Amino acid sequence: MPDLIIDVPSLGGLPAYFSPTSQRQDGRAPGVVVLHEAFGLTEDIRDIADQFSARGYDALAPNLLSYGGQLRCMVSVFRALQAGAGRPFAEITASRLWLAERADSTGHVGIAGFCLGGAFALVMANRGFQASAAQYGRLPKNLAGALAGACPVVASYGGRDGTLTGAAQRLEEALQAAGVP
Repeated sequence: MPDLIIDVPSLGGLPAYFSPTSQRQDGRAPGVVVLHEAFGLTEDIRDIADQFSARGYDALAPNLLSYGGQLRCMVSVFRALQAGAGRPFAEITASRLWLAERADSTGHVGIAGFCLGGAFALVMANRGFQASAAQYGRLPKNLAGALAGACPVVASYGGRDGTLTGAAQRLEEALQAAGVP
């Protein structure tokens, strides 16, 4: 399916890739917001969205680096991630609502992210999603706060990734402490 534009209140249009599923029960399907790594909305992320679609989910991959030059956007997105608020949070929320409010949606939406997107998947886990999957995302500084009231979380980290040493164990301990499955 071609790219489309999602309306983000007070911010304008957000380019995104949408991969609808053909597997619907009673004409409806759950959704998943697929968040890219620092390289942006690449063919790999589109392929991952298509894989979710093949498994019965409407998949939407927003381009969080679309509103300015690559470097400027990257700096802005990382600052927002550290602050826990800002443009990318509004864009991810708008993406979730776009999927949930579709006439052919079950209203259930998960989030899956990779690296940069994985970090967002963790901090968005308590913001209206039904499930969160983080693949090698950095842990937020206030991990307990990010997980308070979070949906179920699954995360994957490479055991040999020296930049994220101990992240999986710290996340597992924090999830247990917060009572998050």
